[in-house]
Amino acid sequence: MENNQVAENIASNLLKIKAVKLSPQEPFTWISGIKSPIYTDNRMTIAYPEFRQQIATDLADLIKKNYPEANVISGVATAGIPHASGVANILNLPMNYVRSKPKGHGTKRQIEGWLNKGDKVVVIDDLISTGGSVLEAVDVIRAAGAEVVGTAAIFTYNLPEADKNVAENETVLKTLTNYPVMIKMAEKLGYVQSEDVDLLHQWYKDPESWCK
Repeated sequence: MENNQVAENIASNLLKIKAVKLSPQEPFTWISGIKSPIYTDNRMTIAYPEFRQQIATDLADLIKKNYPEANVISGVATAGIPHASGVANILNLPMNYVRSKPKGHGTKRQIEGWLNKGDKVVVIDDLISTGGSVLEAVDVIRAAGAEVVGTAAIFTYNLPEADKNVAENETVLKTLTNYPVMIKMAEKLGYVQSEDVDLLHQWYKDPESWCK
């Protein structure tokens, strides 16, 4: 299956299970304060076994192609954990997950699972907005003495801030699908009115203008 087919299939299924909601006329406000005509909750994917497995298979293929040297899979807590687990099972690799902060008791670990110095790690999250959560996990893994060979996610909004943050972090991001493909499939499948498509494209070109 070609990458564009993967991107369209993943986008279509995210729309079908209502993990993605589009509301150009009444924008959502993200926790970051960004106003957006799209809201994505990829946690919904774990409720659908066939789709969950498809995501794991496609992520595993992406990792084999782009990060063949990887010997550990890492998930960003909490949303990245189930997808990292599925990928680690398919690739038969050790796995860990990274907490947003160290535990406040017991071992007080921030990384749970397998990680040794010198390991080559791929970090998986469910979606990318500004890239903050996945890049925080990258920093934690590097601080532990391992090498991050790249990051991966199901979906990205393609925000310029995310591209900037990933570049400044000196890492690589690969995703299964993205905002332009999502809007294309939403229009094709009738999940959005044709008159609203222009608004969706306007936000993509200038998301900051929606915050004014």
